[in-house]
Amino acid sequence: MTAALMGRTWSVLVPHHVSGGRLARHQLTRMLASRIRPSFLADVMTVVAELVGNAVRHARPLPDGMIRVTCQLIPARPSGTIRIRVTDGGSSGSPQLRAATPEALSGRGLSIVAALARRWGVENIGTGRCVWAELCGPDTGR
Repeated sequence: MTAALMGRTWSVLVPHHVSGGRLARHQLTRMLASRIRPSFLADVMTVVAELVGNAVRHARPLPDGMIRVTCQLIPARPSGTIRIRVTDGGSSGSPQLRAATPEALSGRGLSIVAALARRWGVENIGTGRCVWAELCGPDTGR
C-alpha cells in the first residue's frame, strides 16, 4: 500500500480484496486524526468503508489490481468539508440506492453514504469509475 500527502489531499492504494476497506480506514485515520474531530472522522471512515466495500463487491480493480481512495480536506467552512473519492476499474452496472428489507444481508451501503454525506455521485473516468461523497464537518450541517 502506498500513501502520498499532497497539500490537503491524502491518497491510498489498497488491494481489491475484502481487506481493502480496513486498510484504507487505518491509513486514512492516521493521516486525518489530528485534522478533524473524532465524531466527524468516524463518519468519514464509515463512508470510506462502504465505498471501498462496494468497489470490492461490485467492480473490477484498477489495472494494477488496486483501488484508489482519496480524501480531500476543504477548509472553507469552520469544520471543513471532506471529499472522498473511491476509484476502481468499473463494472457493468451503475451504483444506485436500493431499498433493503430488514431481513436483507446487503443493499444498505449507498443508503448509509447518502445519510452521512451532503451529496454523492458517480463519475466514469477512462476505463474506470469513481464514486465520491462530500461530508461537512459537525459545525456546518449536512
